[in-house]
Amino acid sequence: MNIGIIGAGHIGGTLTRRLSELGHKVFVANSRGPETLADLARETGATPVSIHEAARSGDIVIVTIPEKNIAKLPRDLFNGVSDDVIVIDTGNYYPQQRDGRIDGIEDGATESRWVSQQLGRPVVKTFNNIYADHLLRRGLPAGAPGRIALPVAGDDSAAKQTVIDLLDELGFDGVDAGTIDESWKQQPGTPVYAADFDVDGVKKALSQASKERKPEWRAAKAGSTRA
Repeated sequence: MNIGIIGAGHIGGTLTRRLSELGHKVFVANSRGPETLADLARETGATPVSIHEAARSGDIVIVTIPEKNIAKLPRDLFNGVSDDVIVIDTGNYYPQQRDGRIDGIEDGATESRWVSQQLGRPVVKTFNNIYADHLLRRGLPAGAPGRIALPVAGDDSAAKQTVIDLLDELGFDGVDAGTIDESWKQQPGTPVYAADFDVDGVKKALSQASKERKPEWRAAKAGSTRA
């Protein structure tokens, strides 16, 4: 399978390594240009490309950049890209820790609904609740005790199943977490976030999630200070 990856940070770099090892043809991009990815390309065999090329090179395109940078992506990024191409969003909103205030999310949109609106494309949300090191090292064969499961949210059942099949290749189970508007169940601060649960644990954690975003995962109010 051809896979485009936009973002070469912790998750993007890890997915470049893992997916290349599995024999997928990976096209990886970052904001600084293909020449800055030479070391990763030599290590993995992935092809460094521009952001536009990454969006046009994959059967699946994985967008894995800080939430604050989503709106800075070119508005024409997916123009002309087939509707059959699946776009995966791995992002999380960290308003106090990294991203600052994003009004659309603060006003009630799920993180990935907001991302979808910025990209002008449907997205599938996954890979957002696992540490990059665990993604790199903790995959296990199907049926192995303790195999980590990851929630997968999206509006297209067929697209979700394709993503779940990819997770299986990587050594993880996938759990259908509902629609993109239900993907708040796997956002930071929810029980499934960074928890490394198995299938039953993920299902239980999703059922226990609260839609109310905790104060530490909301933008600080104007005039407030943090210790």
